[in-house]
Amino acid sequence: MSEQTSGKTPVDFWFDPLCPWAWMTSRWVLEVEKVRDIKVTWHLMSLAVLNEDKLDDLPEEYRELLVTKAWGPVRVVIAAQEEHGAEVLGDLYTALGTRIHNEGAGPEKEVVAAALKDVGLPESLMDHWDSTPYEPQLRASHKEGIDKVGQEVGTPVIAVPGADGEQIAFFGPVVTPAPKGEDAAKLWDGTLLVASIPGFYEIKRTRTAGPDFSNL
Repeated sequence: MSEQTSGKTPVDFWFDPLCPWAWMTSRWVLEVEKVRDIKVTWHLMSLAVLNEDKLDDLPEEYRELLVTKAWGPVRVVIAAQEEHGAEVLGDLYTALGTRIHNEGAGPEKEVVAAALKDVGLPESLMDHWDSTPYEPQLRASHKEGIDKVGQEVGTPVIAVPGADGEQIAFFGPVVTPAPKGEDAAKLWDGTLLVASIPGFYEIKRTRTAGPDFSNL
């Protein structure tokens, strides 16, 4: 039974476990599951892939992060997907994000290994940290999300039904802290509302606060 025929609104969510803003948005989406009848499907994207042709134009600190920290986690996650099924992505992302962001451990090798253990996945997946035969699948998953939303974005990417049921993708919503309860529901309802307007593309303002993990 499809999500639409079962009455649930489908939400496709592309994430890179490195991104704190994607983490905030993902916790909002899980809160929405409690207050609206939605079904989230998780997909992997990669900040390393997104920026691999732009490294010379990036600030040195961010460039160093992408080169040294961004590849390992997504290689392990795509290996988990390919070897154990896409249904493991949600729980694995939660385990990774909790350690990386909420606990401030960062995307270190031992942190990813611990997250695998948290969800009962084999430590052998860490063999994919430095290289993986699943890179084509990683790039294909990334491309699927980016093709829906366009090139000039980052993470997260979400796709929701538009006015005619067609999939409309957005970067964001970028929000901190992650809304709870009725606030989460209102943001979700607003997301569906703007998705239903033909020709709507963007609302944006300058971020004046960093990610707030205190209520997660």
